[in-house]
Amino acid sequence: MMHIKTFLLVTTLAMVFTIMSTTAGLSQTSSKGVTTADVIHQLRIYEIFDGNKKAFHERFSDHAMRIMARYGFKIVATWESRHHNRTELVYLLEWPDTGTMEERWAKFMSDQEWAQIKKATAEAHGLLVGDIEDRTLELTDYSPGRRLAN
Repeated sequence: MMHIKTFLLVTTLAMVFTIMSTTAGLSQTSSKGVTTADVIHQLRIYEIFDGNKKAFHERFSDHAMRIMARYGFKIVATWESRHHNRTELVYLLEWPDTGTMEERWAKFMSDQEWAQIKKATAEAHGLLVGDIEDRTLELTDYSPGRRLAN
């Protein structure tokens, strides 16, 4: 039996691909049937707390997204979700390759402005993020779309 969280993840991704997919040329396929895709996607799921949800969203939209843009993050979409009696921010990123993803995350996480913002918001509002889930998604050769972002 499929775990509900896995089912919801698969359903959400299927909807994203259906709504936002565009056509492009096929790329090469490995021996395992997985595409060497034009791009990769990264799914991030943050547990956020109802008591300070507004502060979290303000920090993410006003600061994190701005600083991420400075380092070339391409955010495809963001969602708020309820799952197992918890609130989550779910967002999808698009990257040219894994190396770029890792390099840009390292730069973002060491950004001094971001460190100061996290410290100030934690002092004012307490812990804003609980568990974090992170998945790198590689398109298959039978995926209807190659890119999701413009």
